[in-house]
Amino acid sequence: MSKNQVHHISAVKAWELIQKEPKVAFIDVRSDMEYLFIGHPKGAVNIPWITEPDWEINPDFVRETRKLVLGGIIDSPEHHSVPVLLICRSGNRSDEAGKLLVENGFTRVYNIEQGFEGELDENHHRSTLGGWRHDNLPWEQC
Repeated sequence: MSKNQVHHISAVKAWELIQKEPKVAFIDVRSDMEYLFIGHPKGAVNIPWITEPDWEINPDFVRETRKLVLGGIIDSPEHHSVPVLLICRSGNRSDEAGKLLVENGFTRVYNIEQGFEGELDENHHRSTLGGWRHDNLPWEQC
């Protein structure tokens, strides 16, 4: 496994990683509203990749991720090896966020393919073709 790329895994494989690696940082990169009202995987921490109200890339994304991984104490190369698992709606934003983390020294970055809701089906519905909810993995909603 190369350390300088984002690794793409299924939601089921991500759940297995969470069970196996207790120190995994599980980050939902969707907006606050998506996280709260559409629902999110249990245990995922919300650090938006794109922030409201201007819908621009969060300039503090890497710093906030480091704080989560490191407890905000130090910035050390060995801490960059903590697994960082990213999820969004369909896997696109989390892939972009993962690439930035890799560029900033994180070595174990995983993107959940198909995200929380998966792609749109022929009726323009989500969660019917793939994703965290489709795979019946633990999630919650406000």
